Amino acid sequence: MRALPSTLARALSLLLAGTLAQAGAPQGPVFDWHLPRGFPLPAVPLDNPMSQAKVALGERLFFESRLSITGRYSCASCHDPARAFSDGRQVAQGALGAALPHNAMALINVAYNVSYGWDTPETRSLESQMLLPLFNEHPVELGVKGREQQVLDALAQDPQYRAAFAAAFPEQPGMSFDHLVKAIAAFERTLISGDSPFDHYVFGGDHQALSAEAKRGMALFFSARLNCAACHSGFNFAGSWRDAQGATGAPSLANNGTSEAPMRVPTLRNIALTAPYMHDGRFATLDAVLDHYTRIGREPDTAHGGKRDPRLKGFELSAPERAELLAFLASLTDPGFVARR
Repeated sequence: MRALPSTLARALSLLLAGTLAQAGAPQGPVFDWHLPRGFPLPAVPLDNPMSQAKVALGERLFFESRLSITGRYSCASCHDPARAFSDGRQVAQGALGAALPHNAMALINVAYNVSYGWDTPETRSLESQMLLPLFNEHPVELGVKGREQQVLDALAQDPQYRAAFAAAFPEQPGMSFDHLVKAIAAFERTLISGDSPFDHYVFGGDHQALSAEAKRGMALFFSARLNCAACHSGFNFAGSWRDAQGATGAPSLANNGTSEAPMRVPTLRNIALTAPYMHDGRFATLDAVLDHYTRIGREPDTAHGGKRDPRLKGFELSAPERAELLAFLASLTDPGFVARR
């Protein structure tokens, strides 16, 4: 058998470490995940097992504008499938037009997250995360607080919703807000992206899937010189991940010189589609992000209060190397994921 190129071998070792043993892990009721090759079985809360009926209900609720105080806003208003479930704004915007504190994180492979939100490592499940946009008041996001029964009454007028709730929760008849939250969380767990050119190359063995330029960019990404994979690690390029056996580590946070406190290390999957970048959306392009990282590692740490993540290294990029790295990042785009609706 032909030996793997050294870059590919290194990438595989970093991406697959600890995952293959979990691929067949048992997990409650049978659910067909349609997982990409190389992806482990996700963890699912015992009190919210997956079912096709629940996912179908959750998908409809995700796009349901009657959840908002204005009747014109939904989860998808901040998480647009065409933008890999991000929104293209510098910071997210609530139903009443108020700017929210952070950029809307893309909902990519969230089934594997250890925590949720830019700066809330204590939020450890999609169900608990859902409560924030639903009930936040300062500022209002969806604006459901105090209107829970009104929302349920409106949905109950729709016979299709009544049937969908009954199918999704057959052991607990009726419609409740707990069911609503669990259904949306179940749908979000199915937002799995793993069919990019990179995946075809690394997990599918298609050596033609990446251009020579992107392969050189991949070598740069995984090199000790740039050290990108020190933070953006694993099959999701996001640091710590959780599979059916539980979390493999603490939430992956880092101070990259854009805030006083450490922020979540986001996934780089579909990164070409999720601009602007960083927790506050300060960088409009990936070029600007690279400018930041080529500069930040060379500055004295005192410029950042001595809190800069030690994994950040100063490096220079020639024009061809920059193009190669951008080509590799573009290879993480999964066309089928953004075309799913």
